[in-house]
Amino acid sequence: MAARRNPAAANAPRGRDSLPCYRHCRKGGASLAAQSLAGLVERVTYHQPDSGFCVLQVKVPGQRDLVTVVGHASAVTPGEYVDGTGAWVTDRQYGRQFRAETLRLSAPTTPAGIEKYLGSGLVKGVGPVYAHRLVAQFGPQVFEIIESAPARLQEVAGIGPARARRILQSWRDHKAVRAIMVFLHSHGVSTSQAVRIFKAYGDAAIARVQENPYQLARDIRGMGFKSADKIAAHLGMAPTDPVRVQAGVSFALLEATGQGHCGLPVEDLIRDTARLLDVPADLVQTAIARELASGSVVAQTIGDRACIFLAGLARAEQAVAARLHALAAGTPPWTALSPKDVIPAAEAQLTLTLAPSQRAAAADALTHKVLVITGGPGVGKTTLVRTILTILTAHGVRAALCAPTGRAAKRLADTSGQPAQTIHRLLGAQPGRGFQHDEHHPLAADLVVVDECSMIDVTLMHHLLQAIPPAAAVLLVGDADQLPSVGPGQVFRDILTADTLPIVRLTEVFRQAAHSRIVVNAHRINHGQLPTWDRSGGPLQDFYFIEAPDPADAARKIVRVVTERIPQRFGLDPVRDVQVLCPMNRGDVGARHLNERLQQVLNPPGPTAVERFGWHFGPGDKVMQTVNDYDKDVFNGDIGHITAVRPDDQELTIQFDGRDVLYDFADLDALVPAYATTIHKAQGSEYPAVVIPVTTQHAMMLQRPLLYTAVTRGQRLVVLVGQTKALAMAVRTQAAGRRWSKLAEWLTGAAPG
Repeated sequence: MAARRNPAAANAPRGRDSLPCYRHCRKGGASLAAQSLAGLVERVTYHQPDSGFCVLQVKVPGQRDLVTVVGHASAVTPGEYVDGTGAWVTDRQYGRQFRAETLRLSAPTTPAGIEKYLGSGLVKGVGPVYAHRLVAQFGPQVFEIIESAPARLQEVAGIGPARARRILQSWRDHKAVRAIMVFLHSHGVSTSQAVRIFKAYGDAAIARVQENPYQLARDIRGMGFKSADKIAAHLGMAPTDPVRVQAGVSFALLEATGQGHCGLPVEDLIRDTARLLDVPADLVQTAIARELASGSVVAQTIGDRACIFLAGLARAEQAVAARLHALAAGTPPWTALSPKDVIPAAEAQLTLTLAPSQRAAAADALTHKVLVITGGPGVGKTTLVRTILTILTAHGVRAALCAPTGRAAKRLADTSGQPAQTIHRLLGAQPGRGFQHDEHHPLAADLVVVDECSMIDVTLMHHLLQAIPPAAAVLLVGDADQLPSVGPGQVFRDILTADTLPIVRLTEVFRQAAHSRIVVNAHRINHGQLPTWDRSGGPLQDFYFIEAPDPADAARKIVRVVTERIPQRFGLDPVRDVQVLCPMNRGDVGARHLNERLQQVLNPPGPTAVERFGWHFGPGDKVMQTVNDYDKDVFNGDIGHITAVRPDDQELTIQFDGRDVLYDFADLDALVPAYATTIHKAQGSEYPAVVIPVTTQHAMMLQRPLLYTAVTRGQRLVVLVGQTKALAMAVRTQAAGRRWSKLAEWLTGAAPG
């Protein structure tokens, strides 16, 4: 279901063809009659940044009432002067309106228009109050003052040097973006993409696009190959141009990384690229040869299959294997410790008793430089890691603890009793410059503990291992039965498959954990058995299944469970403590639709909420970051809560784990509401309660690792809502297909060289 839209344009935003007047005017392919209209934009009823579609209320000289104008504009602001060509139409629902084929917008010239223009939020630091003061002070010359004499802005009450600088910079950025938008819109680029292109390339944006439009797909977030291909066609590039076909090869491999692959078999790559570009296979073969010669891709073999890898991923896999073997060589960096002495001492300090398998694992950790620990929930991984850290830190070992996500790092810190960070923060991520710590500037640690290793893709593992000092020890902890990393590779699974490093496999579910239906059912699911739950309606349990015959009913029940039943029966906060985890984004029980419904009940948009990129963002909303942002030190999957929205400054503040982070309204495309999220996004996190839709609507995603991962995210309560048929489908379906990765071969020495 689409995101909520401006009620005033409820039937318009889905695109031009959803407008009755447009269908009427274009019927039979006839052009609109050539008429013109000009006036002042009083109100922007609706504007869709991606398509440019807009509904405007325009004050036209000689007309008593405002005129509704429907058309497309890259950006539009109240107060601007609009000049359009098109035709007058009468819509049965909305009445008389002007359907514009072209719209030209220019800055206003009247004091009233200028005040409305500046007060619309277009320029940072200027809201309605300052817009009125600026026009009162400078009149129609205000634009010239901003550009040519910005110091004079301080003549206006309340505007100091800092605000004046912000106004000037925002005005210049606005003008530059407008010029770039005019060029890019003429080549089919959306407004939001134009803004990102400007941020990436600055004043050189137009030249960079003309030079190689396909570079956009690599450099610009949200700009895929198809968008770049559309621009290339507008610029006159032929479908069979070698530049296009080579770009298609790289894009097909890049697309494959989204499925977790580091490379593809040659025949699959040729097929996928030829289908993508609609070109003959021989042209693709030639392009692959050119890409191989350029070094951007490399030839590899996996088993007996000839494959093509993106060069960076091939190097990363080989480096991970080499680095793990190098780190594993030699003796640990601490003085020899007697397991018979130190383990009982740690047990006494922690007031616990280790199982025999845990004692053996702790002894292994004291004698090996690299140790891998794996196992499902309730098998004692946390207790084991805490015991190892207690022993080693008591003997002066400097330990660095990390995990892939902020929530996983916080959980590691809570359970170990020692500070932990995300891998990115540990490595000192630097915007545009990689990481502060690498082989030349290693971490200051004798032991590096890495939790939730199943989430780590090959690129991040490569960076982490490069930063570990050669003398240091490494402890890798994870659950191989969870979903593999979202990024390319299957590092943890390949390490376990290769079996060339010391590995501890914990399998015994301890008595305390065995009382939890969450733990018991997670293991049942992992063994292909249906979960069990109490159907009698007796005392409160920690695992429930609620039957819902169809997705629409499941969505209704999920909203009620989250907003009413869990808070009432378990005393949990529906925003802070309860997380809905969905197999997919789409559908009635997808994350997108459920986010809309839950937000409407739990935190409906108020007067200060802002609508951007199809979502409302207001104080109190729970949101998730969807991409890594090194400038903000916020990463994909991090969840925060909006604490303040400032429309005048076009900014809002989000609190992530007690830390306030400032967001420009233009950056909100990196955020989505997080009342519901996908299971993939929840990897590495745990929540007091999780609610999981399980319906046949998401049949293609219903697989055992997905359900297992979702269930193991719940700490105190797991509620499944859906159909028993869908639940059975998920339990019996193992993950389909394989990931094309060569790491296991590099680790075993089966790979040449």
